[in-house]
Amino acid sequence: MPSRTDTIDGLLRAAFTPTELLVKDQSHLHEGHAGAQEGKGHFDVTIVSEQFDGLNRIARHRMVYDALGAFMESDIHALRITALSPAERQARG
Repeated sequence: MPSRTDTIDGLLRAAFTPTELLVKDQSHLHEGHAGAQEGKGHFDVTIVSEQFDGLNRIARHRMVYDALGAFMESDIHALRITALSPAERQARG
């Protein structure tokens, strides 16, 4: 059975064909929080994809939530998203 990090990675790669993707499980930093008590995790995602070009942050986040689908409900309590276009990533260095 794949880890939650691997599942998130796979779902996002399939949806966005990113040029960069980093998924960090930060659940250990949130022990004792309500979501952790329910067994759900806290994750930090950085994703770079041409699909984000010209979209605002809210639209990008919605796309990520949609790509994760039911996994958002079953396994994720909190998700920090940095979604960038390749040009934005290049500008950040």
